[in-house]
Amino acid sequence: MRAAGRAVRARLRDRVAASDPGLLRLTAGLRTVGAIALTVAVLSLFGADVHILVAGAIAAMVATFAIREKQLGPQAVTLALGLPVALASVSLGAVLNSRVVVGDAFFVVLIFCAVYGRRFGDRGTALGLIGFQVYFLSLFVGATVETLPELCGALALAFCSSALMRFAVVPATPTGVLLRLRLAFRARLAQLVSVQLELLDAPAEEMDKVLKNLRDGTARLHETAMMIQGRLEEGTPDESAARLVQRRIADAEIAAERLGLLLLTARTAERADTLTLHLPGAPAPTITGPDMPDEAGATLRRDLLALHTLVLRAGSGDAGTGLAHVRNRLLGYRDEENLPPASAALQDVFRGIGESARSVLGLRIALDGPQDESDDSPATARSREELDAEDAAIDGGGEEAEEEQTGLRRPTTRAAVQVAVGSSLAIVGGELLSTQRWYWAVLTCWIVFINTSSTGEILVKGYRRLLGTVFGVVAGIVLAGLVGNHTWTAFALVLVLIFAMFYSAPLSYTLMSFFVTAMLGLLYTLLHTYSLDVLVLRIEETALGAACGVVAAALVLPVQTDRRTNELLGTVLERLAEVTEAAVGQLSGGPADELLDKARDLDQALADLRAATQPLTHPVTPLRTRRNTARYVVALLETCAYHARTLAATAELLPTHPSIAADPRLRGAAGRTVRNIETIAARVADEHAGAQVEVGPSIASLLGSDAGTPRYGRITDRVLRHLERLDEAVVGLARPLGVPVAAPKG
Repeated sequence: MRAAGRAVRARLRDRVAASDPGLLRLTAGLRTVGAIALTVAVLSLFGADVHILVAGAIAAMVATFAIREKQLGPQAVTLALGLPVALASVSLGAVLNSRVVVGDAFFVVLIFCAVYGRRFGDRGTALGLIGFQVYFLSLFVGATVETLPELCGALALAFCSSALMRFAVVPATPTGVLLRLRLAFRARLAQLVSVQLELLDAPAEEMDKVLKNLRDGTARLHETAMMIQGRLEEGTPDESAARLVQRRIADAEIAAERLGLLLLTARTAERADTLTLHLPGAPAPTITGPDMPDEAGATLRRDLLALHTLVLRAGSGDAGTGLAHVRNRLLGYRDEENLPPASAALQDVFRGIGESARSVLGLRIALDGPQDESDDSPATARSREELDAEDAAIDGGGEEAEEEQTGLRRPTTRAAVQVAVGSSLAIVGGELLSTQRWYWAVLTCWIVFINTSSTGEILVKGYRRLLGTVFGVVAGIVLAGLVGNHTWTAFALVLVLIFAMFYSAPLSYTLMSFFVTAMLGLLYTLLHTYSLDVLVLRIEETALGAACGVVAAALVLPVQTDRRTNELLGTVLERLAEVTEAAVGQLSGGPADELLDKARDLDQALADLRAATQPLTHPVTPLRTRRNTARYVVALLETCAYHARTLAATAELLPTHPSIAADPRLRGAAGRTVRNIETIAARVADEHAGAQVEVGPSIASLLGSDAGTPRYGRITDRVLRHLERLDEAVVGLARPLGVPVAAPKG
């Protein structure tokens, strides 16, 4: 019974870890709800008026979510600085509340300063956010000079409650967050292996569904890897340890994605196109038969289940002969003589399982230190030696400083001017709609500018906020009717909605807006200002604020979506060329380079591009052809990034693996690919550029490779495959981007 209970708890823990990597959403929700509950409880003991209770609740929420630093020390400093900023903001709000013109002018200046403060990093962003939100709070509760002492006391209590929850009740150290992210990576890796197991036996009519799950699982694993990358510097003791974890996470991610491709190839009539894993909605390839050959298929199912077990048990502290036997068998597939009799495609899958098992072993050593080696087979011992040699070769490297933009070219300055203009329009329009609730339009205008960089992104965010607000109004009407005059029931529901708001925020902005608006309906009930007209006005003010934001973004120092995406596309192509050239250079015998850092820079640039293309790929966009083109280009770039990332990982094996030696011919053979990437980048930057994309013989033929080349020789079949697929994908980018392709010579 105890063992069964532990297994259930372990499965539940893995599911939670996979759904909320690092428990970041859960932590944010618990901190915020705890800080609000504590503030309201203490204020109620002193018999505070309901307006003060609401003010304290909002201040506790702001003091909690505004702090974004990862280290506890900087968090404490920002929180301490935030209190005087909040006190000054609420005081000015109370004094200027009755002075319409002066108060509105000050609000616009405050908004400009709050957005401009983002240029000073997380602390500047937090202090600006606190200043703006607390001024908004003063308008919401109708602050006056007479109520100012009580409001200041409520704010001080709110900040103390936030500090108590952050540093004592729900602490989150960088090391702890990184540990939970590692658990999430393991859980998502196990989920991906489970989907790959489904792929093995999926009938033809279900392949589209399984393939979608495979795409989603691969994307979620990559997302977690990127989250870990962002936490390594603060969560590891030194740079060497950070680079070691970075390397092992990258190895596991690449091995898992490659295994999925090999399985897909084994189920299809021809080698699977890598693009299939990255293009949403791409049709499943043609299936060769209903299932796998009996004996080989049974062995493959057994070994995928074993790999799944190995992933789940890695890092759990569990050991034993059984687990060691499983690990030894899977690692044995890295040796040619241990492969089961099967077709070449199936043997590739077994090799992929062996490489995945090696990546899991490396991950466990990197995260948990030396392991028991008493039950190692010769294959496992060799894998450990390879990993140890790689670990010893890892060294830190410096980063190049990027050129900083100045004046109105600086994004924070441009955004500050835009939001100030938009807020001015929102104030004027909001006053015409309601002299009492005009600030909702300003709040919406402010929010649509947060974390957006182009007019299209602002338009999409405004649409999502309006949609969430409309549905939230309906929910607010229902909840307000159910609660009636029961104050503490309303406060309890407010806490539930706030938790849901923070837990859903990274997943769906529309859903977050829904919870915010439903919560406001309850707050209006508490303040005895609730009515259907008020909630309808909320929709009108939200629509007005979003419209003002879009108008300001379109007319004042505009950054068009096309321009923004072209800039980011150019950055992605530049990073892709750097990774490819550096990896091929090292595979050709050139000096070692910081390949993993370059690969992660490529991944980050691609993530930025993916976010910027959301206005183009959003379901409501009327330009269907443009939407499909944007999706296709991003999918092709993700395919290129996968192959470049794999080449970089293989190149880093050269100093430590005698079985992989440099081949000088690669530099010349892959030169065409790098030139093509640079040609496409030049055409994106200048549509009048006249260069053409080159096509020609395959890279394998340029190397003089033939069917007799050993599958895992000095320059492996895998390297050639990735180079060829990268070359094909780069040429494929030319058509949707309008780059001319030169006719083949001969």
